Amino acid sequence: MSRYTRFLPDRFTLFLVTTVIIASLFPAHGQGLVAFNWITNLGIALLFFLHGARLSREAIIAGVMHWRLHLTVFSATFIMFPILGVALKPLLQPLVTPELYTGILFLCCLPATVQSAIAFTSMARGNVPAAVCSASASSLLGIFLTPLLAGTVVVASANAPISFDAVGQIMLQLLLPFILGQIMRRWIGAWVYKRKALLKFVDQGSILLVVYTAFSEAVNEGLWHNTPVPALLGLVFSCAVLLALALLGCVIMGKVFKFSIEDRITLLFGGSKKSLASGIPMAQVIFAGQAVGAIVLPLMLFHQIQLMVCAMLASRFAKRPH
Repeated sequence: MSRYTRFLPDRFTLFLVTTVIIASLFPAHGQGLVAFNWITNLGIALLFFLHGARLSREAIIAGVMHWRLHLTVFSATFIMFPILGVALKPLLQPLVTPELYTGILFLCCLPATVQSAIAFTSMARGNVPAAVCSASASSLLGIFLTPLLAGTVVVASANAPISFDAVGQIMLQLLLPFILGQIMRRWIGAWVYKRKALLKFVDQGSILLVVYTAFSEAVNEGLWHNTPVPALLGLVFSCAVLLALALLGCVIMGKVFKFSIEDRITLLFGGSKKSLASGIPMAQVIFAGQAVGAIVLPLMLFHQIQLMVCAMLASRFAKRPH
């Protein structure tokens, strides 16, 4: 059975699907939706506060010296992906709705994941300290770069309006709690570290709140009536193509720059991933007043595909001779 369980969705993905179903059948309305928005904003602030308190400065210092690898990972995350999203427009745009293509472009502008990039690098016996540094720095840089990239790529290629004060809002809603967490790390860092299970619940609970609120708004605006089944199938194909090209690009860059096998693994798992934890809260701010549910749908699907594919790749790397 273990041979086939890697193809199954993980538990959190099942929670996400369940949340989408609940929001589709029982969306929040009126004052209930307002209340969920407030609760969601508080949950997001708490999430980034805890990320700030949890982020190890020692790990960053240990990995920061490997600057060539980090620059390559950042280039894959913030340059290669947006170029792919724009270059594939003639192929992908006819397959999906305008809102879903906007979501694909937004996905391309996001930072890398932290937990799964490090976990897969460790599983594949890659350069874990460098993975910690790259993934953490990518998440922090994304707070600044993602809204700027979205303002350029999404508006230019999808003609989708975004909130141009998003940088300020993200700094207030995401960066400020993150900085406060870093400041408080000295007093609460050990407490945070010892309660990983509780903090994982807060992380995932915050994301589920955002998903429920976003999809409630989208369903109220007719998300499923305006998204035909062929467009959903086209989205699956689009996410698979995007991930395949990103993985290929990371492999090529690793060979061009002659990195060691451990560094190539770090590049592969750090440069090909996109963060669901950062992406959904950012979408809520950047695309304020729009159908956020449709925009984050590509990210949710890409997240599951990248987990399944990278799990198989990490398993293969782990079996190589020592």
